[in-house]
Amino acid sequence: MATYAIGDIQGCYRQLMQLLEIIQFSETSDTLWFAGDLVNRGEDSLSVLRMIYRLPHKVIVLGNHDLHLLALYFLQQQPKPQDTLTEILQADDCEELCHWLIKQPLIHHDSQLNYTLVHAGIHPSWSLDTACSLSDELYAILNSEQKYTFFQHMYGNEPTYWQPQLSSIQRWRFITNVFTRMRFLTSTQALELTYKGDLKHAPKQLIPWFKFKRQINSPIIFGHWAALNCQTFGEENIYPIDSGCVWGNYLTALRLDDGMIFHR
Repeated sequence: MATYAIGDIQGCYRQLMQLLEIIQFSETSDTLWFAGDLVNRGEDSLSVLRMIYRLPHKVIVLGNHDLHLLALYFLQQQPKPQDTLTEILQADDCEELCHWLIKQPLIHHDSQLNYTLVHAGIHPSWSLDTACSLSDELYAILNSEQKYTFFQHMYGNEPTYWQPQLSSIQRWRFITNVFTRMRFLTSTQALELTYKGDLKHAPKQLIPWFKFKRQINSPIIFGHWAALNCQTFGEENIYPIDSGCVWGNYLTALRLDDGMIFHR
């Protein structure tokens, strides 16, 4: 029995199957953790969703591309030209898959393994209890009639500062942006969402979110940041596992039981 965390798949079904073969994955005894962005940009997002949906032992946290798919489905909108989501939206089991996907959280913490999984990151001002509570809060929104309001106003880079008194869509959007889009903060811990590149070429005023002192002691596994290409792996208790498979690089799996890394 083993537990593996897998980085952003983004519809790369063939590479996922090859990676599972490399790690000799057992569907009956092993558990897979997915760091979000299961879909979009890759060529076979529908097969990825169907495969993960039927797995008996799995953990999924939502990424920005997963939320984008859900927004298109629930608002009945058309995909953008760069999206590869049409096959899902036209599939006979689209409703079943989307109603399952929307029930996934934004954060997962395993006290026994002592790992925390998110798609993009956790704001340094949040404790683990706060982060889990905010994830639960957004889960409740996504699984109520308020999801339509949320999806209509989900996109945007503001507000940039966390304040506990934030309410309604301002609060929901900040929570979403932290969990699914964050890479850099300013020195005053304001979100800066426009630069998406690597650390070497980042503007000097920007600081990776994981360089701040955090209130969470457990190792944090995250995806989203393909430009990191797994750099800083294991440093400062963070494990970036998005290695840019959809951009022609490789897919990464981290075995949580012993820290072994696998690539395809």
